[in-house]
Amino acid sequence: MSKILQRNTTSTFVDNMSLPIHRWFRYSAGFSAQWVEETVMTYLSKSIHSDYFRVLDPFAGSGTTLLSCDKLGVLSYGYESHPLIYEIAAGKLLWKSDIDLFLNTANDILVHAKNDDSAIDQYPDIVLKCYDEKNLEEIDHLKKALYAKSNPSFSYKLSWLAFVSMLRASSHAGTATWQYILPNKKKAKVISAFEAFSKQVNVMYEDMKIFQESQAKQCATLIKQDARKTSTIEKNSIDLIITSPPYANNYDYADATRLELSVLGEINCWGDLQSKIRPELVRSCSQMVSKEKKETYQYLKNPLLKPIYNEILEVCTILDLEKENHGGKKNYHTMIALYFLDLAKVLQELRQVCKEGSVVCFVVGDSAPYGVYVPVEEWLGRLAIAVGFKQYNFEKIRDRNIKWKNRKHQVPLKEGHLWIRG
Repeated sequence: MSKILQRNTTSTFVDNMSLPIHRWFRYSAGFSAQWVEETVMTYLSKSIHSDYFRVLDPFAGSGTTLLSCDKLGVLSYGYESHPLIYEIAAGKLLWKSDIDLFLNTANDILVHAKNDDSAIDQYPDIVLKCYDEKNLEEIDHLKKALYAKSNPSFSYKLSWLAFVSMLRASSHAGTATWQYILPNKKKAKVISAFEAFSKQVNVMYEDMKIFQESQAKQCATLIKQDARKTSTIEKNSIDLIITSPPYANNYDYADATRLELSVLGEINCWGDLQSKIRPELVRSCSQMVSKEKKETYQYLKNPLLKPIYNEILEVCTILDLEKENHGGKKNYHTMIALYFLDLAKVLQELRQVCKEGSVVCFVVGDSAPYGVYVPVEEWLGRLAIAVGFKQYNFEKIRDRNIKWKNRKHQVPLKEGHLWIRG
């Protein structure tokens, strides 16, 4: 049985990197698009009113659920609050646009860039560390060409996405497993920025053609929204929710896009992530909560956390004491408190938009910061019941963290599907 679980990849994004449209931008979060399609079809077939079937992904990321629903011709909605990832997902959803117009626009931008002989603009240090002079010049000229041709057309937005999607391929800097940039780690293979842009455009052109020649329908709606806030979607309208909220594992979704944000000029330094990117994101890493550590125990008294108050208070207290034994003194106790408060707010909002009898699936993993175990799926399930959902159960998909010999916790970590029914 354990071997079967280890081979199950429904909770990972890896297979998506070979799928048309999905592969345009590597975003290390999410789940299998094929699994989404299978899940949607399963619940669509059980629906009495299939013509009114609606799917929601409150953490849409780069659009896995929405694209999968488009492929099936099912109406879907998605929230995304990370500004760069929102634009990337929005770009992917333009797959039905005129492909020849896109190709002409992208080629026009490339020609404009190749004819540019201006001096390179100033860039943050992280950018200078990630590109040699030639590629930085080409990237700079491509960006200037994009700005010079800027307009609200679909073909321009797709060209912008092609540029953003090729920035890693033309950098000599390595990339960690979770997309953190590693300037001191050199890649063996780097292609020129002009070549990378051209290749990306051709990939996008062919992928759009594939989608357009299939039975897919453009029927997804992406909304730039923080899932913790009051929904703009009609109440009692959603049949199925498929999503993967941030894990409570200290992964920094803002820092993972630092290179792209820096090249685009959206941020100038690491500190800008805190003021410009993180405020709209669920607080799932210690970097996001340092200013709130003094209020940790007040946050735990929020009525939304009452169903798990005793357990989370104990865990946060242990983490608070444990941090003194570590050089970094990371405020995991505050992170855990705010993470569950944020997810409780999300669940409260989801209950409002869900129909009676709806189904929610969270792809989640448990956590053990500083070796202190946090039963994420159990606590989220109880928080869901408290806001009006009827029942929950957890389906384990695979073990996590088993390769790290230095792990401190005794409970093996796992990942799987938290099914909530309402």
